[in-house]
Amino acid sequence: MGKGGGGCVPSKKRVPEVDGDAPPEASGGSIEADQENTHTDGTDAPIQKTASSSVPVGAKLKIFIVFYSMYGHVEGLARRLKKGVDGVEGVEGVLYRVPETLPIEVLNQMKAPPKDDSIPEITPWELQEADGVLFGFPTRYGSMAAQMKAFFDSTGPLWKAQRLAGKPAGFFVSTGTQGGGQETTAWTAITQLAHHGMMFVPVGYTFGPGMFKMDSIRGGSPYGAGVFAGDGTREPSETELALAEHQGKYMALIAKRLAQS
Repeated sequence: MGKGGGGCVPSKKRVPEVDGDAPPEASGGSIEADQENTHTDGTDAPIQKTASSSVPVGAKLKIFIVFYSMYGHVEGLARRLKKGVDGVEGVEGVLYRVPETLPIEVLNQMKAPPKDDSIPEITPWELQEADGVLFGFPTRYGSMAAQMKAFFDSTGPLWKAQRLAGKPAGFFVSTGTQGGGQETTAWTAITQLAHHGMMFVPVGYTFGPGMFKMDSIRGGSPYGAGVFAGDGTREPSETELALAEHQGKYMALIAKRLAQS
């Protein structure tokens, strides 16, 4: 929020919005062309159309797996999510990173490993091309990391035109401790989806017996897959990775069902 308290418009001082050179026609038409002139009650206020999932015959639906990962734990979940998405016929998972906001000198001091260059950085406008989105991020005091928040803050033009409205979305997270935010990190992020008109798709307890096991440490919750990173040296367990794969498959099936409706 800006200091002036101007509603829910993202702050222009803290985070740059989408580059002004980005074409508003990126998803197939101008903002004005996406507006209807009348409500069903006869009033004149414009109505924004929601995002559609019209896919050419033979083309695959695309689930974007958009994440920020400093030490690789969230990336490990993201790759397993993609496996789950790709396991559903007619659906493809696409991995993207959000831009890093810390300078390389700081990352080196934090002993963060280098990023995998094979995974591209996403731009806000590219979100329009997705049939569903899974956002992943580590926690920072019970909410999303600043890098992911900066990316959401840069989607102002998409929010204003409601370009993402109607798209299904979910979350997966990483925390350092068992009480560190496996649930709050996800549910505090739901506000981002609400303002965009996106549909939050929690994984619930669809993972089955794996959600009820108490014999080992396991990240994840009904809100989405998760991993306990500890001091950074703990790797995701097979149960945590299996939940991530299940979430990817679950989201793919939901997106497929919506596209066929």
